Amino acid sequence: MNRPESENRDLFAIADLAREFGISTRAIRFYEAKGLLNPERVGGTRVFRRRDRARLILILRGKRLGFSLRDISDYLSLYDAQSQTAQVSLLIGKVDERLALLEQQLGDLQMTITELREIRKLAGDRLGQGN
Repeated sequence: MNRPESENRDLFAIADLAREFGISTRAIRFYEAKGLLNPERVGGTRVFRRRDRARLILILRGKRLGFSLRDISDYLSLYDAQSQTAQVSLLIGKVDERLALLEQQLGDLQMTITELREIRKLAGDRLGQGN
């Protein structure tokens, strides 16, 4: 099976991960400071393993989907648990909350768009009548 080169490696430098995921090394250090990543140290150099890379993928996916760092941290804290039941249950709950919020926002946006279209039409009609 053909896997990307990064998936075949065991060790990663911070610059490697930053380049691969299109983020800054500062962002990776921030996630480390928040306890979301825990690279090993060789002298003063951070050494990330596959596990760290996988966690970074989950962090970035969580951020892209709009989850807070707290939500992501809660999820990752269960990542190493023996049973995945707690992790999956937490995930389902967080996804349901996020979906409900997004659906509410979508409804609000649709209502705003409808109102703006009505205002635009009324304004256009008024311009046509006034001349």
